[in-house]
Amino acid sequence: MGAADSGRPVGEDDGPRLRTLLLTDLAGSTELVEKMGDVAASELFREHDSAVLELQRRWRGRLIDRSDGLLLLFERPIDGLGFALDYVHALRDLGQSRGLQLQARAGLHVGEVLTWNNSDAAIEAGAKPMEVEGLAKPLAARLMQLARPGQILLSAVAEPLAHRAARELGERGEHLLWKSYGRWRFKGMPQAQEIHEVGEVGIAPLRAPASSGKAWRDIPLWRRPAALATEALLLCAFAVGIWYLTKPQPAIAFNERDWVVVGDLRNLTGDARLDESLEQAFRISLEQSRYVNLLSDLKVRETLQRMQRSETTAVDRSLGSEIAQRDGARALLLPTVAEVGGRLRVSVEVVDPRTQTTVYALSADGKGIGSALASIDKVSGQLREQLGEALQSVEKTSVTLPNVATPSLDALKAFAVARKVMLTSRDREQAMGLYRRALQLDPQFALVHADMADVYSSYGEVAKAGEERRLALSIPQRLSAQERARIELLLQQYGAPGPYFRKADEYLALYPDDYRIIGRLGDLQWHHLNDFRLAEASRSRAMKPQAERREVHRYGLAIALLGQERYDEALTHFRGANQGGFTGSGEMHARVYDARGQHAEADKIYFASGEGRNGWKGEAGVVTEIDRGQWAAATEAARTWEQQANAANDTAESLRARAAIASLAVMSVRPDASREVVALRDATRARAKEVDAIYPPASAELRLLAGLLAAYGNDAAMVADALQGVQGNSAVGDYPTVFQLQQAVLAEQERLAGKPQAAAARLRPLAAKDTALVVVHWALMRAERDAGNVEAAKGQTHWLATHRGRVFAENTTTDVLRFFNVAVSAEASRVERTTGSAIR
Repeated sequence: MGAADSGRPVGEDDGPRLRTLLLTDLAGSTELVEKMGDVAASELFREHDSAVLELQRRWRGRLIDRSDGLLLLFERPIDGLGFALDYVHALRDLGQSRGLQLQARAGLHVGEVLTWNNSDAAIEAGAKPMEVEGLAKPLAARLMQLARPGQILLSAVAEPLAHRAARELGERGEHLLWKSYGRWRFKGMPQAQEIHEVGEVGIAPLRAPASSGKAWRDIPLWRRPAALATEALLLCAFAVGIWYLTKPQPAIAFNERDWVVVGDLRNLTGDARLDESLEQAFRISLEQSRYVNLLSDLKVRETLQRMQRSETTAVDRSLGSEIAQRDGARALLLPTVAEVGGRLRVSVEVVDPRTQTTVYALSADGKGIGSALASIDKVSGQLREQLGEALQSVEKTSVTLPNVATPSLDALKAFAVARKVMLTSRDREQAMGLYRRALQLDPQFALVHADMADVYSSYGEVAKAGEERRLALSIPQRLSAQERARIELLLQQYGAPGPYFRKADEYLALYPDDYRIIGRLGDLQWHHLNDFRLAEASRSRAMKPQAERREVHRYGLAIALLGQERYDEALTHFRGANQGGFTGSGEMHARVYDARGQHAEADKIYFASGEGRNGWKGEAGVVTEIDRGQWAAATEAARTWEQQANAANDTAESLRARAAIASLAVMSVRPDASREVVALRDATRARAKEVDAIYPPASAELRLLAGLLAAYGNDAAMVADALQGVQGNSAVGDYPTVFQLQQAVLAEQERLAGKPQAAAARLRPLAAKDTALVVVHWALMRAERDAGNVEAAKGQTHWLATHRGRVFAENTTTDVLRFFNVAVSAEASRVERTTGSAIR
């Protein structure tokens, strides 16, 4: 046969590459020539070669060899299958025009091959222009030799890849019949191979190949004569040993903690229960690995938005590969579920996102829909091994899906849809209804409680979130090790900081790429420790391409820089977060300009943000008006804020607004100042249990603030009352910022008692640290002044006047000191401009 090779030339000594091989053989070609005669046969073969050339171009194949058959290479299995199917039709048409039955055997396989060009001298001597070698070639040849005339046989590697892409064949692809003929052994090959046929009803044989001395069915041991059992076992052991010795490395250079993107599951069964549920199950199963990192659903949706694509766009081969390259993922996983030969098959393709070619595919079969979860576990385990994870690690960290999630597919479906709702429409009521439905179907579904806790937490409902997390932990056998550790850590975040930080260090040592936890750690280092350097380090650690809500981390990093007066760097990251799509909060971005005294620019930034469209209101408005010396406007904003909080029955916000009102009365030296401080104290006493259930140190911090305000007005009795009110409150010792506040109030008590030296000695070690609160510097300034240490007092005044970034960024647990902080800083600035002495 004389079809020309239209494929592109191959460089000499190309390295091994993964290719699709198709081998065909024209059945009875010798008898055909004898029957037709040389002249008629030659004309037939010319038409045959012309048809092959056209099909080769259509399906992007490369013809390597031709004699009585063909050897072709393709980049993708679906192209090889398309060629084979069209070749069957072409032979049929050629034969019918001559009253002949022309049929070919075909074998299709995917594997690594080595290709090189022969020299011109070798070609002149009769050699082929190109050579193809590799273990994949003999297996494709065995398949072709086993096939019946007119039959297309596929290997277990090629079949799922071609099956998944069958839609590319158009309407014809929907009518193909896919059959499995089980495992076969070939002479000279140590391992059994699973064989499949693909064909069109009425054209293809669609029946099992016939056994021969070169190929036979792999019959189970229990069906063999007893005398062969020992021999088979020895052969199996030998084959396994050879496999382990010659086990190839992954075709993708995958390293520990590399990332993968999971594409949308392709459900070919028609059973809607499997649509979202199996994709979620695959994620849950694979997430148990500490070796493989999965790009989260939320991160994938964020990347789609950046690509200006709808969040609901299906993540297929092309789109998934682009997402992987954008976010630094090493591989794309494309899962499929299909019914093959009466069995449910779960398979996954591992795709190289750079070339969009399938590196390898894995699959597992089971009986009926009930086998799906077990098959996912099996495929997940195989995948982890294939990517390089040690078998012992897979076995150690894996919990079967029915145990780590749920045995109920209906419950899993409700759970998966709820997650999707929260990702897309964020319809809280719909999502919570679906979560509750999942619990009705499986009351032991612990992950549902964990998800509900995350929803409550995102809406600030701390008590409800804690309750759901405790419910999840009450079913520990239904949680993976990582999920259990994560829930324990999240539950502990509202307790004493010391144990939380130790627990966080332990967790991140095991799971260093959990950027949600890293971001939360940065938050608590900011709130509980007042440590902006630590917060910067944590936020920087979360600034990875794979991190979900990356621009939120960037915004947090900018706040940490603001707190260190690194204004230019802070602006760079605030702008970057804004450009990256984080536009909801603009206050801290604006505070960079307020810290520099550029209030018009601050207004411009804030009013352009989501929360600032109505101007400076509520808490942000109070802080702004205090800083600009507009006390009446600040008081009006605080009272409006309190009214809104009371109307919403928000205890925490109501008390914070009350703290702002009392601070304003004291700092502006109003006649009702003492009354407002008493009102703050009484409101705190009345609602202490309620507010401490949300934030354990809240009442202690509010009572100490009342004492601080009393000290500003030199009310020694009220200072003593505040200190008495926090005696025995464990929050004072447990929370570093609350402890610092207590020390400042104690120092003020000592100063008012005529012991300024003792007050200064108490505060100097605290003030020497970068983590010192603004109120520590303020109280030390007053103690040094009263002790006659004029230069030391001026030094603290200078600190208050020049650390404007810290004044705006400092945010303790209940964030009630910021009104006092901005007032004393503004006063220090005025004093430095006028007299250079310490403020009162």
